[in-house]
Order: sequence, then C-alpha cells, then structure tokens
Amino acid sequence: MTKELSGRRGPEVRRQAITDHVLSVGSVTAGDLAERFGVSIMTIHRDLDELERQGIVRKYRGGVTAQPSGVFESNVAYRMKSMQPAKDAIAEKAVRLVEPGMAVMLDDSTTTLALARRLGDVTPLTVITNFLETTTLLAREPGIRLMALGGEYDSLHDSFLGVSCVDAIAALQVDLCFVSTSAVSGGFAYHQEQHIVSVKRAMLEAAARNVLLVDHSKLGRVALHRVAPLSVFDRVIVDDGASAEALRELDEHKVTYEVATT
Repeated sequence: MTKELSGRRGPEVRRQAITDHVLSVGSVTAGDLAERFGVSIMTIHRDLDELERQGIVRKYRGGVTAQPSGVFESNVAYRMKSMQPAKDAIAEKAVRLVEPGMAVMLDDSTTTLALARRLGDVTPLTVITNFLETTTLLAREPGIRLMALGGEYDSLHDSFLGVSCVDAIAALQVDLCFVSTSAVSGGFAYHQEQHIVSVKRAMLEAAARNVLLVDHSKLGRVALHRVAPLSVFDRVIVDDGASAEALRELDEHKVTYEVATT
C-alpha cells in the first residue's frame, strides 16, 4: 500500500490492512509496518494502540504480535489459520468417540471447529455450541439437531459468552463435551480470559464425559486462569508434534491421552 493510497483511504482501511498482515505473519516490527504502509512511526503506533485496545493484537517493545501470551488470547482469525494440520489430525481422532444418537457439546475453539466439520458423517446427533462459526457450519447439516447457546456476542472470539450462556449450559446434560484450552501444564488446563473460563467450566459440568483437544504448541505452557485439573477429562487428544517431555508430564499426572498422527 503506497503512502498516497494509505492516506486517501483513511485510518480504518489501513488498520484493517495492518490487522490482516499481522494475523498472516504472526509478529512484525513497527518500523516494518511504517515502511509497508507509507506512514510515520507515530501513525503506526496510534494504529497499533487502537488495535490493541480492541484486543486484536498485542504490542511489545518495538513491535506487535497476534500470537498468544499468558494473558492474551489470539484473535479468532489468527487461530483459524494456526496449527491447522495438527487440529485436523486431532479432530480425526476425536470424531471416533462420537456415536449416532449422542448429545455433544462443543466450545468456541477452532480445534472443536475442525471436529464439527466431521460430524455430518456421524448422524443423527444433537450438537450444542456457543461458537458462531460452528453454528453456521452445522445449521443446514442433515441429521444434526443444532442448539445454539445464547449470551453476549464477543466479536474477538466469534462466540456467545457471559452469564446468560452459563445459565443456558447449566440447564443441559450432554453425553460428551469437547473443549480446547490455551495452555496445559502441571496437571491443569489454563486459559487467559476469565469470561471464557466460566463458560468452559460450565460445559465440563454439563457432560457425562469430557475430552480435551490440544495441539502441541499449548503443552508445557501456562496462562492466567486455571480452567480445570486434567483429571476432569476422560481423555486428552494431542498431535504427534508433542515432545517426549510433554507426554512424560501427562504420564506423571496419570492422564489418559491419545496421540493423533498428522
């Protein structure tokens, strides 16, 4: 984008272009962005301040990133692109646990979205979710009775959250619940955001059996909030990128797990 074009089209268009670029590459310096978009460093920092305020990116000294930290979960658009082969492999393993006639709950993770893409082959099913992307995907799927959980829409997660969502979950009892979290370490699953944690915990309480789906990038990491001990999960499914050390830690905590081949 040239300086002339950037100025003519305005800050909102430039910020969207910055967002698309950061989500694509993961991390970038402010200097690189200033050169790419033909504007001053001060202008770029104002743009990045606004994008950080919206929760889309995270600033650090000299640059910006869409990658997660212990207190920052990546925007859903970034998560949709990351670790896709691993998520597909995990989903292929997870779908074998689903049987026709079940009631299945899926959280708002992109890993369970990969599983949702495979549920049309295991019908009839009742599927409950708070993730708009999963709702849209399954809305016209023959043989699936779809239940969308209400609540306050959160655009950064593309899902419905809050007290209304938790209350709706508490009124249900399902056969199987699949969730993912941002980090797993020391026998616990973690997530960065409290309002996400409350929904995941309610889902785990509402299910007869729980399955945790996590790609290897989340193992050996912690985040701000503990979601639950790994003992509440009947099974953990990881991909074969998991290190021997990470798998050894699961063994030490007596976690039942499966490794999916990518």
